[in-house]
Amino acid sequence: MIYSDFDPKPVFREYRRLIGDGEVGGKARGLAFAFNTLKGTPLESCVEFPDVNYVLTTEGFDDFVSDNGIETLLKESLSGQEENTEDEFAQELFEKVASAFRNGRVRPSLTRDLEAAMEAIGDFPLAIRSSSILEDSRKLSFAGKYSTRFSANRGPLADRTVLLVNAIKEVWASLYNPAARAYRKKHGLTDSDESMAVVIQPVIGREHNSMYYPEIAGTAFSKVYRRPSTRIRKEDGVMRFCFGLGTRTVDRLKANVSYLSHPMLRPQGNLPADIAMTSQSEFDYIDRGSGRFMTGALSEHLPFLLREHKLASAFIEIYAENLLYWAGSDQVSNGKPVFSFSNFPRRHPRFFSLVKELCSFLEERMGMPADMEFAYDTEREKLTLLQLRPLASYEEMARVSIPEVREENVILKGNRMVSNGRLENVHHLVYVDPSVYGKDATFYEVAREIGRINHKLSGTNYILVGPGRWGSTNPKLGVPVRYNEICNCGCLVEVGILESDYTPELSYGTHFFLDLDVDGTLYLPVFDGMKGNVYNREWLASSFFEQKRHPAVRHYTGNFSVLLDGENEVGVVISNDPPSK
Repeated sequence: MIYSDFDPKPVFREYRRLIGDGEVGGKARGLAFAFNTLKGTPLESCVEFPDVNYVLTTEGFDDFVSDNGIETLLKESLSGQEENTEDEFAQELFEKVASAFRNGRVRPSLTRDLEAAMEAIGDFPLAIRSSSILEDSRKLSFAGKYSTRFSANRGPLADRTVLLVNAIKEVWASLYNPAARAYRKKHGLTDSDESMAVVIQPVIGREHNSMYYPEIAGTAFSKVYRRPSTRIRKEDGVMRFCFGLGTRTVDRLKANVSYLSHPMLRPQGNLPADIAMTSQSEFDYIDRGSGRFMTGALSEHLPFLLREHKLASAFIEIYAENLLYWAGSDQVSNGKPVFSFSNFPRRHPRFFSLVKELCSFLEERMGMPADMEFAYDTEREKLTLLQLRPLASYEEMARVSIPEVREENVILKGNRMVSNGRLENVHHLVYVDPSVYGKDATFYEVAREIGRINHKLSGTNYILVGPGRWGSTNPKLGVPVRYNEICNCGCLVEVGILESDYTPELSYGTHFFLDLDVDGTLYLPVFDGMKGNVYNREWLASSFFEQKRHPAVRHYTGNFSVLLDGENEVGVVISNDPPSK
């Protein structure tokens, strides 16, 4: 049976993992489909699932909203938002709604059901994940729009149940956050079209002293729609993975990208300096003592990780004197340790072949391209499948020819990671000046200002230009915008400044790029100073612009075109206006 015809509820009902009589939502559906599909196949012995997956159906959410009078508050907030859709106002409304969820009471019968589930699960750390009815559909993924909460799951059963209930309420409330509402509006949906189920599953990993994490976690895709080179075929697939909890693979943080047909190919280049700049140097874990989600620096934990992970030399190296050294080498006493994964394809070829085989198998059985999340243990050579969903397609345009353009009219030009695309007669270009951004700690003020402009430019397909990785949760890597703050953008240009850490990355597999794919937003990275790239500071300095509230943000008006020739890997943003005299 193909994915679109699959009914997941009998699977959870058979194993007594269903709480309530409502819908189970997208995440639960994907897990049940994968479980059923792999049974009895050769891959069954190579792929595991979390030992326990409970699903709290939408019935719990609907009862909670009704019992606590939240519907009235929602109606008032909807009425108010129709009058004022500024992002700040939307955020204020969400905070009121979220407070109502936090303070609301859950039915005693549901609390008893959740307590029974906690007894069955045991005291493993938990991931409490959204599984809404619209989530992970064929057309819309809603990736990153709703919450996942972690629980260390320690202490008496009653206390652990309270922590679970509180986490569930936060996941429920996330249905109404500004980014989710903007996403629904963008795609012609309303709040009433949506409801929230929840998946409760153990976090896959091992305990290392008080730190709990998987060795490898990542996402994989059976198709790759945005490629760094014509050598990579769309059908070959791609994977993005990291050391520790997989949060770094879905956020625009540093992680490793491998094309399944060319595992040794590095999109960022093979020079030691490039590898060191773009490699993960921190990892995420759950602190079992405090119960908190934590981030650790590799430099502080290196000796411990070398002891704990027998095969660490396959993925950890030290960058020093413009070279990469084995992490346990006595040749270097001072350097920067990074999760380079340089030797990983050679030392663990089975990992790459298994992911490739699994992607192809799931795509065939689903009847559509597949997107999955996983964890992997190098010693056991076992992959645990955490999520499966349809991969939102990106319809690449027909080949674009770039005409001869006067040099002074080329504002931006790039020659890496270019897909075919065209935007013409665009009248707005919004620019964040890299020389001003980051000079102080006003990163989030820049992001909020972009949000205000994005709201005003609705329907214009404007061009957005600025430093580094937009949407990163680390503002030092790029402007930390949310989806609702850039959802009206027609083309995003990320500018890389070699002397800083503002490095564009084709973060395929992140929530950010999945949104670009679904929305049909063009993307162009420009690397200042690199051959074949143009970052026309003179045009940006001499052309008239409106200075916005934050000094880093400029708004240019004129007639602009974006022309992306994916076959020749050249993309340009040009001004069609005559040069100013």
